[in-house]
Amino acid sequence: MSGALTWLLVLGATAGAPAPPAPAVPEAMTCFVRAYPKTVCGAAPDALTLCDGARIPWDDGRDKSDFETLLNAPDLQDTMTMRYRRGSDYPVPPLNFEPGRIRHLPFFEAMYGASKAAVKAQLVPVRWLLDDGGKTVLMTRVNGVAAALQRVSDDIARELSPELRELAAKCSGTFNWRTIRGAKRRSLHSFGVAIDIGVARSNYWDWTKPDAQGRYTYRNRFPLEIVEIFERHGFIWGGKWYHFDTMHFEYRPELLTAPCVDAP
Repeated sequence: MSGALTWLLVLGATAGAPAPPAPAVPEAMTCFVRAYPKTVCGAAPDALTLCDGARIPWDDGRDKSDFETLLNAPDLQDTMTMRYRRGSDYPVPPLNFEPGRIRHLPFFEAMYGASKAAVKAQLVPVRWLLDDGGKTVLMTRVNGVAAALQRVSDDIARELSPELRELAAKCSGTFNWRTIRGAKRRSLHSFGVAIDIGVARSNYWDWTKPDAQGRYTYRNRFPLEIVEIFERHGFIWGGKWYHFDTMHFEYRPELLTAPCVDAP
């Protein structure tokens, strides 16, 4: 068979062969699109695309088997590797189980602002349980965060007992451009998407001493009725982390959106 005829036969076989399937978009990416419809406009196998055109890479290819590396330098994919459990029926968090505490800061900077001034320009007042001793607090309007927190306040006021309303009304912080104490990572309070309440009945891992093996014993005194209302409106609770922070709530609807949420 001549070389020319062989080449024609190869071309014909190639033309008739089905095209290889396109790479699939990771399922967890769809949770970002659903959770942030006004700021996340698309997903490709390798990146999320924000509505302003910014691209947030999904996987940086680095090994994150070491927990400190995972905590301090995660990519966007890493933030979804631990599934947050919604509701009052949740297990005691095992060692370094931190759904939501793993945060890819460039994603939040792209959405809410990469500087104190940029974030402050989007802050709006929320009337936080004013009839129960609360105060007006500032949260970002981006992604409807302030409106969601207002709904939390309204539901707590309508549904819970005076005792629980009084506890929740005691807010110890929302927007605060700062790093996390003892770390170099920026706190989500910096973006106006987090709130701390009820310190009088809160527990924080760093207020306790580890055991002989360096492990922390889980503690919680915070009412789960309040937690469930926050979750209803897109906020996760720091009480479901191994490094527990039971006064802390932050707006992370991607972790509460199917199929990414762990429902009991």
